Amino acid sequence: MRNTTLAGLAALVCALGVTSLAEPAFATEREHRHRHRDHNRFDAPLVIGHRGASGYLPEHTLEAYALAIELGADFIEPDLVATKDGFLIARHEPNISSTTDVAERPEFASRRRTGVLVDGAPEEGWFASDFTLAEIKSLRAKQPAGERPQDFNGKFEIPTFDEVIELAKRKGKAVGRVVGVYPETKHPTYHKALGLPLERKLVNALTRAGWNYREAPVFIQSFEQANLKALNKMTRVKLVQLIDADDVNPDGSLAFNAPFDRPYDWTVSGNPELQARTFGYFVTDAGLREVASYADGIGPWKRYIVSTGVTTPPGTGPGEAARKLAPPTDLIARAHKAGLLVHAYTFRNEQRRLPSDYAGNPVNEYLQFFGLGIDGVFSDFPDTAVAARVLHKLRSDAGYADCLTAQERHHWRKDCD
Repeated sequence: MRNTTLAGLAALVCALGVTSLAEPAFATEREHRHRHRDHNRFDAPLVIGHRGASGYLPEHTLEAYALAIELGADFIEPDLVATKDGFLIARHEPNISSTTDVAERPEFASRRRTGVLVDGAPEEGWFASDFTLAEIKSLRAKQPAGERPQDFNGKFEIPTFDEVIELAKRKGKAVGRVVGVYPETKHPTYHKALGLPLERKLVNALTRAGWNYREAPVFIQSFEQANLKALNKMTRVKLVQLIDADDVNPDGSLAFNAPFDRPYDWTVSGNPELQARTFGYFVTDAGLREVASYADGIGPWKRYIVSTGVTTPPGTGPGEAARKLAPPTDLIARAHKAGLLVHAYTFRNEQRRLPSDYAGNPVNEYLQFFGLGIDGVFSDFPDTAVAARVLHKLRSDAGYADCLTAQERHHWRKDCD
């Protein structure tokens, strides 16, 4: 933990008004053919800047990534899609309508398309694969969430993956610590059908950056399975199988509705066994063992770990604020037993995102997951995650206070990092 980050945490923690949630003890030995102590350059649990510091600035911009690093994120997460001329850019979806100002550009009005199938679901708008990189660079990013600040719309460019890596290296030097990248291959089956496969482009970018090796500060993630298996043969960097669902049912069980029911490569595989499965297969013991054969971790939606249910009578408040927490599952323990890391998504500060048990305080959610033994969290607000991590360590390790009060890094205990 950087002293420069710690200097501002006290005010944030006080402002958040943390309440107490039980943090169960958790310890396990994890061994895996791919798994070494790769986290020894980072604090733990990892804080991953989800699309950068996307709670504050338009997502997937160099500015959002830089802010995430300044706020203490260990990794920054670029979602990757391909341009018409084969460059990897950071956008959450191939459809760039809601995250750029393309709809306001008359010169691109004719590029708008309807009925475009992305993982079998029809979409309309403007798509990255219809634009060259030069054209993409003429656009500016927008904040797609109306509840978040809109005053930076139209100010920032859309970066390439190469630029994101360069920023991580440069900012890492500036703040005196290693900063990693955590790219996601978005809709690989869709891109392959366009003749724009993502995997080799991604590996080549890592090679150009000198980060295509086992201990590189890199995780590659995907919701699809086939492309992770292909990447396992292309590179030794760490791989993570993402695990999705569509929603939470009133009783707390997860809902699996297309296109969020299964990896899309399973849907189009022609294999009846795969087509009969949902994402839920990955969290079975058999599924975890299978993931461990080609990847180093899982990235589940956090409701696989702590779900929510509708109370009787229903609670009040918007969104998840009207729901109560269900008892935690044993997914983290079983994944660790299989030799897999667990990085859960997505943690956000807005009140409507927080079940009522957290008393409107996002720190309480982090504290619960940290207490359950999570290895990393994807956060839109990395400063909140970092503050919660410090609180968790102070609660679980009485000696950690020495790390906070040490004036120089060489005075720290060896286990402070």
